[in-house]
Amino acid sequence: MKIAVVALGKIGLPLAVQFASKGHDVVGVDVATAVVEQVNAGTEPFPGEAHLQERLAEAVAAGRLRATTDYGEAVPGADAVVVVVPLFVDDATWQPDFGWMDAATRALAEHLTPGTLVSYETTLPVGTTRTRWRPMIEEVSGLKEGRDFHLVFSPERVLTGRVFADLRRYPKLVGALGPEGAERARAFYEAVLDFDERPDLPRSNGVWDLGSAEAAEMAKLAETTYRDVNIGLANQFARFAAAHGIDVHKVIEASNSQPYSHIHRPGIAVGGHCIPVYPRLYLWTDPEATIVRTAREANMAMPSYAVGLLEGALGSLDGARVLVLGAAYRGGVKETAFSGVFPVVEALRAAGAQVLVHDPLYSADELAALGLTAYSTGVDGPVDGVVVQADHPEYATLGADDVPGVRVLVDGRGITRPERWQGVRRVVLGEPGPAGAEPS
Repeated sequence: MKIAVVALGKIGLPLAVQFASKGHDVVGVDVATAVVEQVNAGTEPFPGEAHLQERLAEAVAAGRLRATTDYGEAVPGADAVVVVVPLFVDDATWQPDFGWMDAATRALAEHLTPGTLVSYETTLPVGTTRTRWRPMIEEVSGLKEGRDFHLVFSPERVLTGRVFADLRRYPKLVGALGPEGAERARAFYEAVLDFDERPDLPRSNGVWDLGSAEAAEMAKLAETTYRDVNIGLANQFARFAAAHGIDVHKVIEASNSQPYSHIHRPGIAVGGHCIPVYPRLYLWTDPEATIVRTAREANMAMPSYAVGLLEGALGSLDGARVLVLGAAYRGGVKETAFSGVFPVVEALRAAGAQVLVHDPLYSADELAALGLTAYSTGVDGPVDGVVVQADHPEYATLGADDVPGVRVLVDGRGITRPERWQGVRRVVLGEPGPAGAEPS
């Protein structure tokens, strides 16, 4: 097959490489000239994705993958066009911003030829495929969906850093606008993906047709919104438990020993491209989902709560030097999308603190570009307090000797070891803290 992949980001490029690895002719489209040049040189634009570099280099060298900025070079004659363009959500209004996706859809529609399967993998509000993309593509292309081309929604369900493994592990969900489109989508994804055996699933791993685009759209929103709601509940449990001298981690471990309980871990922040964003997309079409809204608000309040824990244990933060450990939104991943580092730093600065940030994955210049002041452990002098924001494995072995002068540690991820912080007031989110460690 000839396949076009629109947007060569942290999901789109691994998808393009995967499709090429199955022997297909893949052309990737991206608006960033630098990304296109790097891909054509066989060089990954964003290091950190397992096995991407070697697989990309192999696909380019074999002539099965190339990149372009020109839709006219990629889309005409394609058997399938897979769209992975980002969809943004306004922080203030929680409304989706379709700007980039609209532009990409119109551009591909201008060059669409009969017989093509168009599959959107970007997470969307329920109804978007049918009510926004279909009429837009039909209007621009002059073609008729269901007759000249087929439109489906098939959500990406992978995590950056382990995309290739996740593509094999999870069923590929598809939802079409008609039975022929569903069959085309099933045949396409079976030809470009491999699936691990999953005896734990109710049916065989592979391509799962959900019967409609709306069902597939909702499935992606449901699985991610569930996690946000679950974490929100865990965070509320953590705040209550700590205030009443209870270790919430022991409570959760005990609760989850019963097979009907699956409480997640509490934490200082919920970050990444998915969990903080997709509940807002769900709320856009279901504004009465009060549970979803409350959980999102509860999770958004956790960075300020953690700063309150620090202030309660340390005293006034005005003029204090505070080190935040972790710029990334989660451990081991070089990504700051919706990272808790930003609200934590904002809350600390609002309290008058001088804020420094350390992250083993980022250079001082990279942190500066994010508006953060870098700190090198053992080099940049004493600090008064430390806040653990990301659970990088390096922080499990970090201790008071690495951070001169530290008096209070607030561990927002439960990763530090108490024996390494002797003489420091250590407050772990969800555990009963020492006297004076309640949020101020």
